[in-house]
Amino acid sequence: MYERNYELLRSKFKEFFLPTLFTSMAGNICLFVDGLIVSFLIGAGNLAPIQSVAPVITFVNLIYWMIGLGGSVLCSVAKAEFDDEKSNSYFSVSITSLLSIGILITIIGLLFSNNIAQLLCISQPALAPSVNQFFIALIIGMPFLCYMMSLSYFIRADGIPTLPFRAILIANIVNICCDVIYIKYMGMGLSGAALATTTGYFVGSVIISYYFFKSERTLKFIRLKAAALFSYLKEIVKSGFSSSSTQLYLTLKLFIINILVGMYIGKSGIVAFGICYNSLFILYIFLIGTAQTMSPIVSVYFKEEDYSGVGYIIGRSLKIVLASSLALSVLFVVCPQALLLLYSVKDPSDVPIVLNAIRIFAVSYVGIAITFLYTFYSQAIQKNQLSTIISLLEGLICPIGFAVILSSMIGGNGIWISFTIAEVVTIIFIFAYSRYFNRKTDGEYSGFFINKHNDDEKVFEHTIKGDVKEAVNLSREVQNYLSGNKSAALVSLAIEEMLVNIINTNEKVDSIDVIVRDNDEDILISIKDTGVDFNPVIENEDLKFDSISVLNNIADKIDYSRVLGLNSTVITIKN
Repeated sequence: MYERNYELLRSKFKEFFLPTLFTSMAGNICLFVDGLIVSFLIGAGNLAPIQSVAPVITFVNLIYWMIGLGGSVLCSVAKAEFDDEKSNSYFSVSITSLLSIGILITIIGLLFSNNIAQLLCISQPALAPSVNQFFIALIIGMPFLCYMMSLSYFIRADGIPTLPFRAILIANIVNICCDVIYIKYMGMGLSGAALATTTGYFVGSVIISYYFFKSERTLKFIRLKAAALFSYLKEIVKSGFSSSSTQLYLTLKLFIINILVGMYIGKSGIVAFGICYNSLFILYIFLIGTAQTMSPIVSVYFKEEDYSGVGYIIGRSLKIVLASSLALSVLFVVCPQALLLLYSVKDPSDVPIVLNAIRIFAVSYVGIAITFLYTFYSQAIQKNQLSTIISLLEGLICPIGFAVILSSMIGGNGIWISFTIAEVVTIIFIFAYSRYFNRKTDGEYSGFFINKHNDDEKVFEHTIKGDVKEAVNLSREVQNYLSGNKSAALVSLAIEEMLVNIINTNEKVDSIDVIVRDNDEDILISIKDTGVDFNPVIENEDLKFDSISVLNNIADKIDYSRVLGLNSTVITIKN
């Protein structure tokens, strides 16, 4: 008996995960190292003005996450629905909108830099000149950041995951190199640190633009009327806001926490918060890498009602984020001195405050991992309202609420403790909601991740190797499964014709997934393979073995799309 072995999904997850992880690693490690270099060259005290500007960075992250990531998820869904025009529309609207917004952010930032700097350090006004110095040089690079990051989401969704990794890696290497050049050799101080970041964004934007010269790309710019453009943009923002809202809440959270830390602990507290916040860059290597790998795969498989595939991907993703977050939490709770040494914290007034903050803050890592992954997952399965509520609780209401209450009760430690309490409360909410939703749907959805389960009596899942004999045997087995159904013979013949053509079109195909779903009114045959592009709707006269015309005569409908680097074919045969 043939069974589904998930080898195709495993290999596809690995293919996407490693480049996405390396992309996340390139970005986050370099941001982490960037902070180390700055503190080493001009002193850990300068982390305070950099931390004060952090809300600006997270605000820009909000913009390109919302439009770039939101648009890329919708683009993947459109591809799963075999609608190329729609997927190209999402691509065109997202990239052009983000470029325009990035330029607007730079103009506004330069015009009102003094006012923004004063607002960012309201509880420590003495930092304003340093903040303004750093902010001006940084804001120039925002159009390049928006363009580079948003395009990277679409490129990964288009099945070309290595190009974004190379572009972002080189951008961050340039950033680090320029840090040394601008700060050490040109004596530019904080301005040099920000200008190095801007230079990296520019170089990364140039490199990632190579996508438009790649022959295998499927996404193209198309012209849209103004009404259609705003309609698509509204849909993109609605889709992307749920996951990107984490950045909006992070912006507000950083701004308010900076104020509270400045009030209750002072400048040393802001340095400590900066180091705690920078420590998250290491954790986010695994969280972002996993979540952004999971998101497009889950969105496609959930749309196609392949709930077993969704369950496999979310299970694999959860194991990765739990293992990585737990390891880092234990490391920094037991050895907080590691971060102290890395950031060259030597001021006696800073050392005890930083050590204490790191130990308490690191406890929140596991909770952050779970809620972060769940936010992306709920967006991928189109539960945007749930994703928004989770982001609001975890990213804004709970941490700020508990920080305000606890800091007034027990002082500075209350601020650090509030981060862990926020994660615990949010996870309790998710658990309660999943139990409620499971009961509401009479068990149609189940589990913490509220996923559906296939009806084993009506859904048959199989994986075969690229072997003609296995294809023929599978077609016969499916016919036995459907014995008594008047369409059984046609379904069997359709599967055999399709699989044989896939195998003969490719020199080698490691795995082919075949899912047969009996919907009473019709039978759906879903086939995915990693071979060369093969559209069964288009008959190929050059192939002697091509009997695909038989399939077209059998099927009532055939849908084909190249999605996630896979051939995805859905054949409909009416009962």
